[in-house]
Amino acid sequence: MASSSEHEHLPLEAPGLDLMESRILTVPNLITVVRLACLPIFVWLLLSEKNLAAASVLLGVLGATDWVDGYIARRFNQTSTLGKVLDPVADRLLFFVALISILIDGCAPAWVCWVVLAREVAISIATLGLASLGARRIDVTRAGKTGTFLLMFAFPAFVAGGSTFWWAPISQGFAWLFVIPGLIFSYYAFVKYIPIGLSALREGRAARSPS
Repeated sequence: MASSSEHEHLPLEAPGLDLMESRILTVPNLITVVRLACLPIFVWLLLSEKNLAAASVLLGVLGATDWVDGYIARRFNQTSTLGKVLDPVADRLLFFVALISILIDGCAPAWVCWVVLAREVAISIATLGLASLGARRIDVTRAGKTGTFLLMFAFPAFVAGGSTFWWAPISQGFAWLFVIPGLIFSYYAFVKYIPIGLSALREGRAARSPS
């Protein structure tokens, strides 16, 4: 799940607000597009070239840049409406494509991949369902951010652990060190999202109903 922070409601007369939010060509958006463009390269390295070392490095970089684009957006005031939509979409695609590829290759335990995929599918369906019912936007919780951060390092480590390089056994150890707490945080956040989602649905409907 993509990281985000709460946004205060600003007055409509704030100068330049609409222009800033409608921007498309921003550095964070460019980073997100590059991340998406690199996904086929990861699949090619892992499944076609069987270069697990290079695939693990690329996957780790793709995961790390999720933090980078968010930091740049906040630090340099480059947030945009497109970025708020594109970034979580990129995160979901990164998880789905990477996990399915890793499942096919077999470089990570299948049960770990299925547990993460099940949560991602459930979150995606719930997000789309709540949005269609008129719920307000839900911000990512700290537990959700932590779980995503840990998993984005666990899976590159699993991929590296399947390589023939000398650091493979060390990578396997780090993979388990990251994946167990990552799963715990992720599912804890998933449970916490249930009341948050219901509250967001009530508030969204109340805001849209005529007074």
